Parts: sequence; structure tokens; C-alpha cells
Amino acid sequence: MADWLDQAPEAAREYLAGRRPDEVECIIPDLAGVARGKAMPATKFAKQEKFYLPDSIFLQTITGDWAEVPDMAYTEPDMILRPDYATTTAAPWTGDITLQVIHDALEPSGEPVPIAPRNVLRRVIGLYRDRGWTPVVAPEMEFYLVARNTDPAKPIEPPMGRSGRPAAARQAYSMSAVDEYGPVIDDIYDFAEAQGLEIDGILQEGGAGQIEINLNHGEPVALADEVFFFKRLIREAALRADCYATFMAKPIEGEPGSAMHIHHSVVDRTTGVNIFSAPDGSDTAAHRHFIGGMQKYLPAVIAILAPYVNSYRRYVPDFAAPINLEWGRDNRTTGLRIPVSSPASRRVENRLAGMDCNPYLGIAASLACGYLGLTEQIEPRPQYKGDAYVAEDELPLTLGDALDLLEECAPVRAVLGERFCTVYECVKRMEYKEFLQVISPWEREHLLLNV
Repeated sequence: MADWLDQAPEAAREYLAGRRPDEVECIIPDLAGVARGKAMPATKFAKQEKFYLPDSIFLQTITGDWAEVPDMAYTEPDMILRPDYATTTAAPWTGDITLQVIHDALEPSGEPVPIAPRNVLRRVIGLYRDRGWTPVVAPEMEFYLVARNTDPAKPIEPPMGRSGRPAAARQAYSMSAVDEYGPVIDDIYDFAEAQGLEIDGILQEGGAGQIEINLNHGEPVALADEVFFFKRLIREAALRADCYATFMAKPIEGEPGSAMHIHHSVVDRTTGVNIFSAPDGSDTAAHRHFIGGMQKYLPAVIAILAPYVNSYRRYVPDFAAPINLEWGRDNRTTGLRIPVSSPASRRVENRLAGMDCNPYLGIAASLACGYLGLTEQIEPRPQYKGDAYVAEDELPLTLGDALDLLEECAPVRAVLGERFCTVYECVKRMEYKEFLQVISPWEREHLLLNV
């Protein structure tokens, strides 16, 4: 027991404070970014170096069905799960002393499972490394706190605040609005501290009960791990306050959607210098090429950044979600924003990803576009000045169209991995097919007697 805990981060050891852990959750993110795995007594975990799960967990749709993938055996062979002890963290909402450990998925040969989201991100980072670069990212997380909803036919409503009134919309950056659900925020802070997760800031967004949490910049896998952990702890904090936290891209009709904006920069592995800035502080060709790659290839990865039919309800003009591939300096109406920063912190913000995307895959897909821009030396269009919400729509507006673009884009498939793209497409096409078989209340209301 002492051996593996010696490899755990300081925050996990501080949480234990000399106590013996009761249980360890061996987890791995699936295609949706949901934690899969098994829990076991801590004494048993200490005696095992690896664990097993069937690779079919990556074939499961969000509804629980199983996709059929060409040339893939349906014997459900086991993957080897190897614990990444550096990810050890508390599960402070549990009744006993529980630790979580993210595991890596390996083939029996020891090679990384190519369809595991954490491995997909590592693959992309490896391509940067081979060029002498290190990508750096900083995600922003938007989500809603909503009233408990156990009836899928009932519209989602804002939660009741401490004032006894439902959370109000159009209160962006209001401290009073944040105070309305103070107990949830307090638990988020407490859980994050127990887990060793650092919050850069919390603010009220524009929707009723909509919150944004910003994270510090860092290594992409570590930041994706943080988002993965944060989604779980935020849900648990909301349940304690008798409400739900939802990461749906568009949970409430008439309210803004929830995004996972991703800030990117790239540094030289030898010098540690941001390759987006020249010695005199000006933009570099690499900065332009990164933007150019995103403009060219983002449409092909929208199926990853917007993975569900609901995701496309966020891409609506004038609802704080860009539906264009323009770039601009400090312009939040463009899909690609260059924030105000020092030359050392120069970065590109991708504002297209929804909060419903798998953080590993969303970051991998976004970095893939920038990588292709750097290696192909793609020049971007001129900077857009003004309101880009009135610019021409450039994104696929349905999941089916987005999957077609992913299927047809050989460069993106080469970066993310052909096997992963095939499996992802099969899972998402099955989800889309399942959705198309559901008749909505809108159809019954307007078509039943009128057509």
C-alpha cells in the first residue's frame, strides 16, 4: 500500500492525513467522457499492478446500445488497464475514504489502445513532440445548475436560489447571481481543494443558473484529466444542494448554450519560448499558420467538438455562440479569438467546442487542426473586424453532416488515427439514427392536425 501511495500527488496524501483508504475507483474515460471502470477495496488494489476491462466500452452509445464496427471482433477482448498513479485523487463526496485513479488502456502487446480517448490525445501531442514543440492549453468550462428533472418530457428549468426565486438570466458577471447558489459553489471549492484541482476563477454566465469555471493553462492530458474530474465533482456538489448540474450544450430553450472554450499556445521544446511570438513581440508565421489550420480543418472535427444532436442547437446566431471560422483580436463574435495578452502568453482561443464534448477528444481535435496548419503552413484569411455573427455560416448544422466531413477528411484522420475515427463515426451514426426514430413534442404539436 505504501509503495503506490508514495507515487500519489501530495493532495491525495494530504486528504488521507495518515488514514487508510477504504476503496479505490479504477476509472477510464469512454468516448463520451464518462467514467467507466470498477471499484475495489484499497487492500486489493495495492496488490495488483494491472486490471482488465473489455474494449467494447468504447463501442457503447450514450443510450447504452452497442455500435457495430467493420473488421472489429465481437468477442469483447479485454484491455489491460494500467494505473496512472499521478492522477490519484480523492472522491470527497463519498461516505468512506475513497480514492480515484485514472488508468491507461493498453493492448495485450503493451501498445496503447488507439480508440481510448486519453491515448488519442497523447497521439496528437506526440506529433507535436516529434516536431520539437509542446502544446499548452487552458479550457474554460460552462455549465448550468438546473432544478431536478425526472421527466424527460418536461422542459428543464432554472434552480431555486437562496432568495426563494428561480435563478435569473441575463446576469452575466453578477456576484449576486453567483451568491444565489452559494452552497453549490462552496462544495465545488471544497471538493476541488480536496482533489488538488486549482480553479482560476468562477463567474456567472449569461444564462439562468449558468456558471463558468476557468482553469490555469498547462499540459493537455493533465488539463483534460482536470475537466474529466471537474465534471464529476460539479455534479456531486449540485446533488448535495438538491439540484442538477448539466453539461448539455443547449439545455434550456431560449438561453445561451454552454461551451468549452480552448486556449492554445505552442512552445519550443528546447528553448521554452512561445512560437507564436517573435523576439520583438510581434506575431509569427507559426501563429498565422495555426489559425489557418483551424480555419481549414475545424469543420472536419465539429462532430467531435459538437458530438450530439443537441450540440447543434447551440450554433444559433446572437446567442453567444460563434457559427463562423473567422479570427479576430479580442473579438468574441469570431469562432477564433486572439485574447489580449503579453507576447509570452500569445494564444488562440477556439470558441466552437461545446461543453458536452469529451475533453480529451475535444482538445485532441482542436490541436490536430492547429498542427496541420503548422505543418502545411496554411495562411489564414484576413482578420475579421466587426460583428462576425453576421458573417456567413461555415459549420455543419447537423450531426449527420458533421460526420460526413470527418469521414472525408484524410489529413484529420491521419492525425487522430484511422481506427479511432472509424469507431467514433460508427458510434455517433448509431446515436444519430436512434435520435431520428424519436418523435418530438414539436412535431406532434404542429404537424399532427395541420399537415
